[in-house]
Amino acid sequence: MTDVLILGGTGWLGGRVATAWLDAGASVTCLARGGRDAPYGARLVRADRTAPGAYDEVRTRDWDEVVDVSSRAAHVAAAADALRENARHLTYVSSVSVYARDDEPGADEHAALADPVDPADPGADGDYAGQKSAAEDAVRAAFGHRGAIVRPGLIVGPGDPTDRFGYWPARFALAGAEPVLVPDEPDARVQVIDVDDLAAFIVAIGRAGFTGAVNTVGDSVPLGEVLRLAREASGHTGHFAVASPEALLAHGVGYWAGPRSLPLWLPAEATGFATRSNATYRLLGGALRPLDETMARTLVDEQARGLDRARAAGLTRGEEIELIAALRV
Repeated sequence: MTDVLILGGTGWLGGRVATAWLDAGASVTCLARGGRDAPYGARLVRADRTAPGAYDEVRTRDWDEVVDVSSRAAHVAAAADALRENARHLTYVSSVSVYARDDEPGADEHAALADPVDPADPGADGDYAGQKSAAEDAVRAAFGHRGAIVRPGLIVGPGDPTDRFGYWPARFALAGAEPVLVPDEPDARVQVIDVDDLAAFIVAIGRAGFTGAVNTVGDSVPLGEVLRLAREASGHTGHFAVASPEALLAHGVGYWAGPRSLPLWLPAEATGFATRSNATYRLLGGALRPLDETMARTLVDEQARGLDRARAAGLTRGEEIELIAALRV
């Protein structure tokens, strides 16, 4: 039986990866602080990764595969060092945010990375790109030809805690026959990957012992296509209230994520962020389910969680109605 250690495994992506490995017949152990349960069938080892001896219980046995999803370089470096002698292979989940530039359409895995932070510097905690870059360095140093690095873009699907992709099917469903505010950005692009496609790929490269880095991203599609699919999935019959980027910004509407934003909308100059090459992912057999399928799955999840719930990203419906009136769109 394949013995798999998930460093994490109780959150969204980590939990999906643990479940995918369980479905593949593996024996799965999750190392986490224990605030949430591990997936059914997995063993939970409670440990604080900031504490000395965090890996003592798991470094005494051999592992066929280790998966680390942390965004803290210090955690990744400590784990890689502790497990380098008793793990056959490690897969680290990085991010396309690790790249130094977002203005190169079609860039592949050879693009320059952000400067790595010093993992011991507490002042670098907010440097997400630098943390991921340093974490990748730590994996390469400890595991070399036994390490894989996956770089997802926007991960979407049921259970997404970021509320970005799900904002659109939820908003169209909530609006019904009323208008929905959208940005007038015809050249904007979106690039997503379904969480279960990503989890399946992480399992596949772990089993194969793949070495190297790969952008685990979907095909780049126009933002307008995503909005159309969200509208169709929800049965929305109102109109698009289209507003210029200048007007939206002037009224305090933000890009991409967070409160009072229009999720997935990017600045015009970020031409490379949602257009990265996924050729390596495709070559390695990575699956991409149809976007309308992911949209439908996401809408069902949004309906179950509540269309009008407080969200981590997007406008409230009240804010949106006020903006439509103020912008006269």
